[in-house]
Amino acid sequence: MIHSLPPLATLRDTCTTIAEEAAREIMRIYAGDHGTRAKDDKSPVTDADHAAEAVILAGLRKLTPGTVIIAEEEMAAGRVPTLDGGPFWLVDPLDGTKEFIKRNGEFTVNIALIEGGRPTLGIVLAPATETLWRGARGLGADKREGKGAFTSMRTRTPPPEGLTACASRSHGTYNDLDIWFRNNNLTVVERVQAGSSLKFCLIAEGKADLYPRFGPTMEWDTGAAQGVLEAAGGEVVTTDGQPLLYGKPRFANPHFIARSLAAR
Repeated sequence: MIHSLPPLATLRDTCTTIAEEAAREIMRIYAGDHGTRAKDDKSPVTDADHAAEAVILAGLRKLTPGTVIIAEEEMAAGRVPTLDGGPFWLVDPLDGTKEFIKRNGEFTVNIALIEGGRPTLGIVLAPATETLWRGARGLGADKREGKGAFTSMRTRTPPPEGLTACASRSHGTYNDLDIWFRNNNLTVVERVQAGSSLKFCLIAEGKADLYPRFGPTMEWDTGAAQGVLEAAGGEVVTTDGQPLLYGKPRFANPHFIARSLAAR
């Protein structure tokens, strides 16, 4: 099937607007009753997950009619589209639901475009702080805080004293990380805990250097943030050094390492 998409810059700018609309829905619900309940896999879901996803799905279907969309809550409801070999969207309307429920602000809206198994566009928006990170292949990566202007961002060269590593706030297992750091001869002098896809974004904007993830994740958890990080000069690889690809069976990720190229 031949897929004709708008220019990547147009997709990036329109998806920015779609993410902002989803964020407004999330914050409306964040201010009141979350409507928290459990999915079949016992993970939590809220009214905000569903409201944000509805906004994003409507926006993407208008933007790119006929393009497959893989969205977390649609998948949880058993509505699993078939990939046709062309581009597809990955949507996590509220990554960090546990952080949302805890009201710590560390949750994000995530939209990614996948082409040829790789993210070519990523939008990550933190509604609570009104901070948006985005990246597109060939267009670089940038960041906006509040109503300010977008500023470009790049990964950094780690300082000579050592690396800053990210860990999940809800899934941090420092013993496993310590073993991995030691086995790979890495000197880590600082650790930063953050929820959801914010960890990738910290690396993209040069505030951290790597994020090893040795627990389960799904493609919609990582696609947008990987798009941001790669556009900023980083990479996401499996534990055997291969690029983390998308469109896998059941959309489950293996363990991976997100990092700046200088942190290899």
